[in-house]
Amino acid sequence: MIIITGASRGIGKFLLEEFQRSGEDVSGTYFNENKELEKNPVYHRLDVTDFGGAEKFAAGFGDKLKDIVLINCAGNNYNCFAHKSSPGEWRKVIDTNLTGTYNMIRAFLPAMRSQGYGRIINFSSIVAQRGIPGTSAYAASKAGLWGMTRSIAVENAGKGITINNLNLGYFDIGMITEVSDEFQKIVKSKIPTGEFGDPVNIFNAVKFLINSEYINGSSVDMNGAIS
Repeated sequence: MIIITGASRGIGKFLLEEFQRSGEDVSGTYFNENKELEKNPVYHRLDVTDFGGAEKFAAGFGDKLKDIVLINCAGNNYNCFAHKSSPGEWRKVIDTNLTGTYNMIRAFLPAMRSQGYGRIINFSSIVAQRGIPGTSAYAASKAGLWGMTRSIAVENAGKGITINNLNLGYFDIGMITEVSDEFQKIVKSKIPTGEFGDPVNIFNAVKFLINSEYINGSSVDMNGAIS
């Protein structure tokens, strides 16, 4: 069973739809109220920052919870220079992107360990590597995934569980659509192909990690060799 958080938009939605087309048993979570998704049995409303809710969500699958693949796409962003930033808004990003990812992993790990199989894929970002002004909260949350992933990999490798990060560059999907055309041109000028990545490459990388039992505790760069 494939579980994708943050599956109502962007990369999460894209991955859910691709796995559906492949005939996989997939479920997705969403956060904001959405009448349309409420009627779709594939979707479940969940606040990943609430561990109790995450635990209840995992338990709700019952005996259907087998061969678990957890793909953590739920994310939040807040752009502001650190000296002007709101501590509350800053914390919300950490709570969603880092603690929320931990909550989901913690909720599903016991079942993975008892079954002797699990795949966990987190999404980090090039933003955590490049020092982009105004992104301290987002960068900190994504960099935190690297250390967490490494530790959890070592703890669970003997149980048939792998956990890895994909450090994404800029793709024709998700948050890049929210920035100005001017900024998009600047970014494209630093990519050798001059183009953002096709999201299908993300799907292919996720499938590769699912099928690769010896890639574990890694953070894989996917950025088109951006300079």
